[in-house]
Amino acid sequence: MTASQPAGAHRAVTPSPDAPESSLMLLAENVSKRFGPVTALRDITLRLGRGEVLGLIGDNGAGKSTLIKTLCGFHRPDSGRIVVDGEEVTLRSVSHARSLGIDTVYQDLALVDQMSVYHNMFLNREISRWRLLRNRTMKKLAADHLREIGVNVPDVSVDVARLSGGQRQAIAVARSVYSARNVLLLDEPLAAMGAKEGTQILNLIADLKAQGGISMILIVHNYAQVLDVCDRVNLLQHGTITFDKPTAETSLEELTELVVAEYRNRRPRS
Repeated sequence: MTASQPAGAHRAVTPSPDAPESSLMLLAENVSKRFGPVTALRDITLRLGRGEVLGLIGDNGAGKSTLIKTLCGFHRPDSGRIVVDGEEVTLRSVSHARSLGIDTVYQDLALVDQMSVYHNMFLNREISRWRLLRNRTMKKLAADHLREIGVNVPDVSVDVARLSGGQRQAIAVARSVYSARNVLLLDEPLAAMGAKEGTQILNLIADLKAQGGISMILIVHNYAQVLDVCDRVNLLQHGTITFDKPTAETSLEELTELVVAEYRNRRPRS
């Protein structure tokens, strides 16, 4: 335990390039994805350790969201393989991935403003009996789960539209955590959020990391935030992972220079 690490905090497993598959929570090996003539992912190999938070960075159009959608079953790769908790799988759909403990938080949150917090928590996963919704059970479970992971919502019966941006994002994260037994994928969870609300979500991610039991891949454009909450960082450029380092072994300056160098190479010569 380090001086900055709270007592009982979980230590993530940061995998080495030759780590055995059984030691990984998620492995995408030699994965490629094409859309007609456009190649979005090129022979990607991504490793995610147990309890690890992996930061995924890269310019717009680098393939980050396509990779996330492939790992959650929305897209099927054209080549390569995916291994979840030591077992090779063919992800048939988002629901199939969710059944394996993989869930995703998207930029648009996918919340219904006119529905209550607890109904949003169980959206498309409602608890019912004899075709009747068990609202009292869902309300209690939602309140218990939010409290357990440190999300402060005074009343889970209120409509989501009445919550702040940070609270809404926290609800989206909490909903996915509820069903993500193994892997939580977060596609730019801090997009269009202010500093205060963004800090709330970063604190929630840090708390989940400390609790252990779940691995996360986090797409963030702010490299300082990546260094703050992630164990390791991958840089995606033109559909390929070109950089893979523990965050303790890199810096804001190095990450910035890597991306700036790409812009320099793109610039037409006079």
